[in-house]
Amino acid sequence: MFTALVAFIIVIAVCVIVHEYGHYITAKILGVQVHEFSFGMGPAILQHRNPKTNMLWSWRLFPVGGFCRLAGMNEDEEDEIVIPGMGFDEQPAWKRFLILLNGSLFNILLAVILMAAFLYGHGVLDMDSTKIGEIMPGFPSEIAGMRVGDEVLSVNGEKVLRWREMSEKVRAESLKNENVNLEIKRGEEILSLNLQIPNNEEYGRPMLGVAPSYVRYGLFRACRSALGYTYRMTSMMLRGFYELITRRQEADVTGPVGIASMSGKALRSGFWDFLTFIAIIALNLGILNLFPIPALDGGRLLFVLLEMIVRRRLPEKVEEWIHTAGFVLLISLMILVTCKDVYNLFFTH
Repeated sequence: MFTALVAFIIVIAVCVIVHEYGHYITAKILGVQVHEFSFGMGPAILQHRNPKTNMLWSWRLFPVGGFCRLAGMNEDEEDEIVIPGMGFDEQPAWKRFLILLNGSLFNILLAVILMAAFLYGHGVLDMDSTKIGEIMPGFPSEIAGMRVGDEVLSVNGEKVLRWREMSEKVRAESLKNENVNLEIKRGEEILSLNLQIPNNEEYGRPMLGVAPSYVRYGLFRACRSALGYTYRMTSMMLRGFYELITRRQEADVTGPVGIASMSGKALRSGFWDFLTFIAIIALNLGILNLFPIPALDGGRLLFVLLEMIVRRRLPEKVEEWIHTAGFVLLISLMILVTCKDVYNLFFTH
C-alpha cells in the first residue's frame, strides 16, 4: 500500500507539474500575470512568495492535482492586484489559445522525452535481426547447444533476416519435418545445427525456446523512434475512445485508486517499467485534456476557437456556467470511478 501511495504521488506530481508548467511558462513568455503555481489541492502546507513578482508557489495537502492561477480568470483573490494589460481575459484570442493548449502539449512532450530515454538507456527487443538474447532452459535450443549472441542465418536452407520471419519459418518447418536445420553464426564461425522441435503442450505449438536480444538506440534514433511510438499510442487511445463512444467495446475506466495500484506495480517492476508508465499516464493526461469537454482545457480551447472564427466572445457568465456544470459532472464521474476502483480492490481478489 505504501509503495503504491509513493508511486502514485510521483506519477501525479511529474505529470501535473509538467502540465501546469506548460501553462505557466507560456503565460510568462506572452506577458500574462501569474498569481499562483500550485501542486496538490486543499489547504497549503508549503508556500513561498517571490518578492519581485509577488507570485506564490505552493504545495497543498492532497496530491491529486494542481493549478496555475492566472490573473483575469475570475480566480483573483481580494488582496491581489491585476496589472493593467496583463490579465488573461485582456489578451487576444491567439495568446489565450496558446496558453490553454501548451499544458497538454507539455504532457505529450514529456511522454516523447521519457520514451526516448527508455529507448536510449534501456532498449527494446531487436525484431530487425535474428540475434538470440535468451536461451530458455529445457527447450530444444539449450539441448542443441545454442548460445546467447548466436545469429540464425537460415532455416532448412532458406535465409532469414528478421526475428518474426525466423520464428514463423522455424514453426512451419517443425510441423512439416521431423528435423530442422539451422545455420548459425557464432562470432566468425558458421555452424550447422540439426534439431528436433516437438510440439510444446504448454504453449500449444512447436517452441525452439529463444528470445530476441535487446538493442539500445543512439540518441537521434531514440528521439525519432519515440515520436513514432507516441504517435502510435495516441492513435490507439483515440481509436479506443471512438470504440467506447460507438459502444463497440465496454467502458473500462480507472480512477485515482486504480492508477495508484498500477503505479505501485510499475514501481515494483523496476525503474524502466515505472518510467514508461509515467510516459503513458502523461500522454493520456495530455490527450484527455484536449477533449472538448467543459471545465477541461479542450472545452476552453473550443470557446476560444469559436471566438476566433465568429469574431465574438461568448458572454462571460454563460461560459462560466458551462464550465461549472462540466466540472460538477467530471467530479461526479471521478467519485463513481473511484468507488468502482475501491470495490475492485477489496472485493474482486
